[in-house]
Amino acid sequence: MTSENTPTAADLLRRALESPNGSERVRSAMAAGTYPRPEYVPVLVEQCAHEPDFTVRETLTWALTRQDRDATLDQVLPELTSPIAQARSQALHTLSKIGDVRAWPAITPELIHDDDPDVARTAWRAAAGLAPDDAERAALAVELSGHFGLGPDDLRQSLSRAFVRLGDAGRSAIERAASSADWEVRLHALATEHLVSNPEDGYEAAVAVARRAAARRDAADWNDDI
Repeated sequence: MTSENTPTAADLLRRALESPNGSERVRSAMAAGTYPRPEYVPVLVEQCAHEPDFTVRETLTWALTRQDRDATLDQVLPELTSPIAQARSQALHTLSKIGDVRAWPAITPELIHDDDPDVARTAWRAAAGLAPDDAERAALAVELSGHFGLGPDDLRQSLSRAFVRLGDAGRSAIERAASSADWEVRLHALATEHLVSNPEDGYEAAVAVARRAAARRDAADWNDDI
């Protein structure tokens, strides 16, 4: 075989990641992370966009965190504007794991309000972890607060956990939402307020506490009106 026809390391990785066996794909991704090479980065990013197995995707992300950081950012950041929802979600997940604040400007309001819930929730987590200072964190909290009371419980829990990461910088936005006339918004905000102060508690326990707090507030408001 001539050198022109000899497969490159990137070619070999791409072929390995095309295996129908998920365990084989995991092992290939682990090898790419254990022995990083610049040419692996675009292959790993490409696989993230369409990999169907969660465990493999997690291993791909781990492998990317083991590569040269600048090269990885260069390849991952453009994925945030991909028309493929999984590509956007995995890129955000990878950026949150890398933890480089240079990615912060790329997490746009469009991503935070993405129509795909998996993209949106991943953007919330990434943004909460990467916001560089208190002013940016407070502004992000205001942006996130528009999602209080929306979606199923698992999505609401994701939002609450993003606020836990923001800590005190998000309290003003939570307090405003907790005064909303909308019961669902108020309840979600109160549950989030509890989790910020008690991050070890589960979301269901926080909602139970919030229901009692909301009921007490409603009763007090009703007594004031009579």
